[in-house]
Amino acid sequence: MADGSASVKKKKKKKKRARVDEEDVGEIQQTGDFVIRPEAKAASLDTSQWPLLLKNFHKLNIRTAHYTPVANGSNPLKRNITDYVKSGFINLDKPANPSSHEVVAWIRRILRVEKTGHSGTLDPKVTGCLIVCIDRATRLVKSQQSAGKEYVGIVRLHNAIESELTLARALETLTGALFQRPPLIAAVKRQLRVRTIYESKLIEYDPERRLGIFWVSCEAGTYIRTLCVHLGLLLGVGGQMQELRRVRSGVLGEKDNLVTMHDVLDAQWQFDHNKDESYLRRVIFPLEKLLVSYRRLVVKDSAVNAICYGAKILLPGILRYEDGIEVNQDIVVITSKGEAICTAVALMTTAVISTCDHGVVAKIKRVIMERDTYPRKWGLGPKASMKKTMIQKGLLDKRGKPNGNTPQDWKDQYVDYSAAVKEEPSDSSSKRKREESDGEVATAPNASSAEELKKKKKKKEKKVKLEEAVEAE
Repeated sequence: MADGSASVKKKKKKKKRARVDEEDVGEIQQTGDFVIRPEAKAASLDTSQWPLLLKNFHKLNIRTAHYTPVANGSNPLKRNITDYVKSGFINLDKPANPSSHEVVAWIRRILRVEKTGHSGTLDPKVTGCLIVCIDRATRLVKSQQSAGKEYVGIVRLHNAIESELTLARALETLTGALFQRPPLIAAVKRQLRVRTIYESKLIEYDPERRLGIFWVSCEAGTYIRTLCVHLGLLLGVGGQMQELRRVRSGVLGEKDNLVTMHDVLDAQWQFDHNKDESYLRRVIFPLEKLLVSYRRLVVKDSAVNAICYGAKILLPGILRYEDGIEVNQDIVVITSKGEAICTAVALMTTAVISTCDHGVVAKIKRVIMERDTYPRKWGLGPKASMKKTMIQKGLLDKRGKPNGNTPQDWKDQYVDYSAAVKEEPSDSSSKRKREESDGEVATAPNASSAEELKKKKKKKEKKVKLEEAVEAE
């Protein structure tokens, strides 16, 4: 009985609560307006945590948001494993003793790929960052080789010096543009050249063993061995490099997912035997990570394949562009999915892009994306379609040029930009004719003299043969 009364009480309480809630809802509806009003502002998209080239995408300047998305292509991190490996790079911790060339060849053999390249030669005994580019990423090797480098080295002095401060001062004087001749055993030609050292500092000095640890930020192609010799000469005691490690190459340093040769081997083994691609994806990174420091241009999906075939990067094809673009600056052209299409040299500043409605924005420097990743979208406009039908009907020849059947309207309105002939003034044409005639006059005696020489040679050869025959008799 007690259980029954308890259940009745609970039901009553629930009914009371429901009533109270209904009353509250009624009161709230009377006090406020529950209407979705139109707003001028669109909901802001926070892309500060998006990866690679799409990071802070919402901060880019919008030229237009109107474009037709194409299903082809994919986000760099979501490529299938074969494409991911072929368009990736490894931030490798090079071991001591093997040369850079050997290490790169081993990685090519382990991953079973066609091409590999590296970001700048490290001497056999030197360890540290070596960016190994795979297949499609090898197109970025040149830009990585010319990027700045950072090293930590140990210098051994041949004699004692006054204090740690003198070594620090000497190291400080060896900054800026320096003359260098590569060492006797070097990967390049031994000729005097200028290399810039941006910054250097002494970390530690041991006076008992005369060893100094230093850090250097320098231009690509600087020989730290030569720098240590110069340091010894500057101190007047002589010196040599004891040990060296590269701690940064371009945008990537020691702390940016540095992997060893063993990691690469294990990742490939896991994929081959257990079909687990997560390790490979952790070891290899998409090539877009190397281009994070570049200014960005986002183009429409319909323009991507045309750029891959070498078309000019024109203003109507651009969706978004970054602040701070200057003329002749290196920029990266990307798709709406964040894939790098090419690196380019800017021909317009950000201000000009925002004010103009036509023109060439940038000149292609190096195409990265493979052709036909995206579908062809050129030659589908009204003029191009009309031209194709006219070729089929025989109103234009097979190259799209006017023939006897071409209507007069087409000849009047159509401008063929590919066959635009520049008409030169009559004075220049007459000058050219004169020069050509002079040239003909000048070349005529030269030709005759050449013929005469040939005849003389033949006569001499005949005489020699006759003499030899006479002597033989």
